[in-house]
Amino acid sequence: MLEVRVGGIYYPAVISLFVPFFSSFFTDTSKMASAHDRAVLQAIFNPTTPFGDIPGLNQEEELIDDDSGFDTELLKQVKELEMQGVSAAEAGDLQTAVQLFSQAIQILPQRASAYNNRAQALRLQGDTAGALEDLDQAITLSGDTGRTSCQALVQRGLLHRLACRDSEARADFEKAAALGSEFARQQAVVLNPYAALCNKMLSEVINQLRNPEISEMH
Repeated sequence: MLEVRVGGIYYPAVISLFVPFFSSFFTDTSKMASAHDRAVLQAIFNPTTPFGDIPGLNQEEELIDDDSGFDTELLKQVKELEMQGVSAAEAGDLQTAVQLFSQAIQILPQRASAYNNRAQALRLQGDTAGALEDLDQAITLSGDTGRTSCQALVQRGLLHRLACRDSEARADFEKAAALGSEFARQQAVVLNPYAALCNKMLSEVINQLRNPEISEMH
């Protein structure tokens, strides 16, 4: 079975669809996906693209969540728990990660970030239903704005796509793209048959312009 290495841990290629779990889709952490991890993700979704040709997957890094309505001391506790949870997940201790994220949720149940983070750990445990519930909650609480919302929308879109729910996946990707995710924008285009057809036609025209000799031979 094909395996990929993420954060020092090897995973089957199917699970590697969720490379961002360990970095860019965890919130409240400075540990972002490495260039290698993003390249793996790009290669999986766009196998015809050269491995080194990585579009901007993390434009949503510029987004921030509005935490101004939360108590500063409680917010500090929650962020620390989430950082510990991310570290546990990256070390492969998913059970501890889930417990830490759940503690953060108990302290500030109206804050979206911990739901998004717990969703990633639940999915890696194989609990897709639980992950979707947490992603739904994260998106609702974030009000379709901010970093957590963008990440949760992309992650839910990936789950929908794996389940062959393409219309739901495209809707999530389009919302995330509007928030600045280049990766989501690309996936929305892939799932739009009309856009895909236009892109193919445009590519053929460009190739003919670049290679007029070849086009004259047909």
